[in-house]
Amino acid sequence: MAEHRTETPTILPKRAIRRFDVFAEVNRLKALSEGRPDDEAKGYGIWLAKVVAGRRFGAKKDDHDRSRIRQEGEPSPSGADDKFKSAGGELQTDETFDHDVIERMGGEFYDRVFAPAIAAAVARSEKYESFRDSIRAGWKPAPRRSSRKTLG
Repeated sequence: MAEHRTETPTILPKRAIRRFDVFAEVNRLKALSEGRPDDEAKGYGIWLAKVVAGRRFGAKKDDHDRSRIRQEGEPSPSGADDKFKSAGGELQTDETFDHDVIERMGGEFYDRVFAPAIAAAVARSEKYESFRDSIRAGWKPAPRRSSRKTLG
């Protein structure tokens, strides 16, 4: 297992970095390496992360009313070769990835810290399971300031 820098980066994420974020990014990179365009790769990464998270945490009580998740390679109900897949009745697109991963942590943090670190681990052929926790150990969001005024 490779060592990862754990000191706090100069640029901090807006919110805590989850295994979900790391998994989505790893699979975005995998899709890019397979020749998919950037928008499709983002859609694939977020879709797979949601499929795996859904299986890990199980179905919710109200899931019987939701559309089932279309599996990789399964044709769409319309018969068209769709660019993006659906999870939980919602299309998982590049915009979904941008919102659920990039905007959540902050674009600057994603571009300058997160994406390069994940890409470096993938380039070293590290397995997701070997770095999913260690790589994000020093990526803690800045403490939020309380908006409440102290009564004195």
